[in-house]
Amino acid sequence: MVKNLIFDFDGTLADTTRGIILCTQATLKEMGLSVASDERIQATIGLPLRLCFERGTDTPEERLDEAVVTYRRLFNDIAIPRTVLFDGVPQTLQVLHARGLRLAIATSRSGASLQMLLSVLGIREYFCEFAAADDVKHPKPAPDLALLLMERLGARPEETIVIGDTVFDLGMGQQAGCRVCGVSFGNQTRAELAAVRPDWIIDRFPELVEITKG
Repeated sequence: MVKNLIFDFDGTLADTTRGIILCTQATLKEMGLSVASDERIQATIGLPLRLCFERGTDTPEERLDEAVVTYRRLFNDIAIPRTVLFDGVPQTLQVLHARGLRLAIATSRSGASLQMLLSVLGIREYFCEFAAADDVKHPKPAPDLALLLMERLGARPEETIVIGDTVFDLGMGQQAGCRVCGVSFGNQTRAELAAVRPDWIIDRFPELVEITKG
C-alpha cells in the first residue's frame, strides 16, 4: 500500500527550466565567460548548482564557487518570475493530501530556495517534510535524500514512491529501495527515463491519482 510520495521539485512540480537557463547564462555573461547553450545547461538540471556549472558550462574550476554566488544573487530577479507550476499540480496535490498520503520533497537546490519557491507558488501546505542539497553529503542519484526523508517520516521503502523528471531522481529512489515514477514533461525525455526502467512514466501530473490508489 502506498503511504508516502517523495517528489523532486524542478521539472516535476514546477517548470523552472527557462528561468534556470537564463539565470545560468546571465551568470556566465556577468563573469565574462563563454555562454553555454540551452541544451547543455538543461541536461544538468537536477544536479547540485556547483555541479551544474562544472558539467554544463566551461566555467574554470577555480571560478565555480564564484559562479554559484553570482547565480544565487541573480536568481530572484531572473528565474522566479519565470517559474510556474505544471498543469494540474495544485489540484492533484490537494487530492493526494486529502487522501492521507504523506508528501515530501527531495531537491538538489538549497533548502532556503525551495522554501521560498513553495511559498511563492502556494503549495507548501501540502508537504510534511523536505530534504535539500545542503542536508546530505551525497547528491542525487545517491539515495541519501530519499533515505533521510524516509527516516524522518518513519516510512518504509515498499510504501514509498519517488517521482521525478530525471534519471538522477529515479536512481535516487531505486537505490533507496522505493518504486519510482518518471514524468515525461520535465527536463529529460521519455526515452531517457525509460532507460533506467522506472515502475511508471506519466505524461500528465494528475495521472498520479490513479497510480497511487494501490
